[in-house]
Amino acid sequence: MVHLLRVPTIRQNVFYVNLFKTTTLKVGKMVLNILNLFVTKVKARIEYLSKLKVVSLKPQGPSKGNVLLSYRIEPFLLQQAGKPIPNDQSWNWECLLIAQTFLDLNYSVDVIQFHNEKFVPQKNYDFFIDIRHRMEALAPLLNQDCIKIFHIDIAHMVFRNTAEYKRLLDLQHRRGITLLPQRYEYPNLGIEYADYGTVLGNDFTVGTFKYANKPLFQVPISSSQVYPSPEDKDFESVRKRFIWIGSNALVLKGLDLALEAFAEMPECHLTVFGPISNDKAFEKAFYKELYETPNIHTFGWVNVASPEFLEIIRNSVGLVYPSACEGQAGAVITCMQAGLIPIISYESGADVYDFGEILQTSSVEEIKAKVRKIANTPAAELKTMACKAWEYARTNHTKEKFAQAYRNAVEQILEDQRRKKQITSASSKKAVTSYR
Repeated sequence: MVHLLRVPTIRQNVFYVNLFKTTTLKVGKMVLNILNLFVTKVKARIEYLSKLKVVSLKPQGPSKGNVLLSYRIEPFLLQQAGKPIPNDQSWNWECLLIAQTFLDLNYSVDVIQFHNEKFVPQKNYDFFIDIRHRMEALAPLLNQDCIKIFHIDIAHMVFRNTAEYKRLLDLQHRRGITLLPQRYEYPNLGIEYADYGTVLGNDFTVGTFKYANKPLFQVPISSSQVYPSPEDKDFESVRKRFIWIGSNALVLKGLDLALEAFAEMPECHLTVFGPISNDKAFEKAFYKELYETPNIHTFGWVNVASPEFLEIIRNSVGLVYPSACEGQAGAVITCMQAGLIPIISYESGADVYDFGEILQTSSVEEIKAKVRKIANTPAAELKTMACKAWEYARTNHTKEKFAQAYRNAVEQILEDQRRKKQITSASSKKAVTSYR
């Protein structure tokens, strides 16, 4: 009996070809996903290991001691690689300027990442500077005569965490929704282990650390960007246009309040810059205000040096920033550098004198009142306020001003240490004389 080989039909051939293609695509995607995951993990591991490095810097002349700086290591790694330092965050330059202060005073400087939990001191240090949790971890391991300086770039964490929860609770009561905290950070005890503090902020920021009874020196935050004077702006045509710009933790920084206020002021416009899409819950809760309200214009995160941002600020009169807690808000200083009139909360950590408005409660009604006040101010007066804001930022918030203020703080600390040693020496001599 002869068995005939069954030849597949054309339809069956097409089926097998399509099945092969589909299977191949699925396997290919699976392999690609595995490779991407592997590459991502390798990159993350390399980045993690790079931040465990210690960058050691030497002064031009003979070194008279050592300084340990626990801050951000990225700018130093970029500098060593001959790459440009980004201007997106002021800390990129402030790290370098702090290190340079001690190099200019002829100290050698070791720099570590502020969350480097592997580092253990192997030598004596004359100074230790930290911004978060390394102070309480390393202070007990350092030589007793090491001068410990806590560099404060944010209000105390207990205050900030409480402020965010209070804003979330207020939102829950107003809108009947619960959003989660975005900037919760475990409180540190840095100021309690330190001998001194340097503070980026105003009296508000300082006030959250006064409980520790440590000498505190205010240092102005440096601006990452400077802009031309606003004197040629047409204030008559832009008087009703404002912006909000901020980073993560949108409720903490008052975007919800600004949106609700402008939704009730159709005659005024608000342009929103920030990572809105990163917070899906917030975006969903305020979708109507963000995307379906004619006088509110929402953008994503923006490069403050970009032509798009420059065009918006040329056509805006002020900044609305009802934040519940900052150190000294970089967004506020950037906008003042751009000649925008600040309408900000006291907790934003910036002073506005006679060229802006301070929100006392940051309620929706107060925001509306302050915005309408500015919108109805004569154009000539708006020009004066905007130019004053620009001049103040140019005078007080530059890299040079930061470097000068930080150097002054260090010199005052050194003088205080010399005075204390003299008092101790005099007391010792007196005790010896009395004994004799």
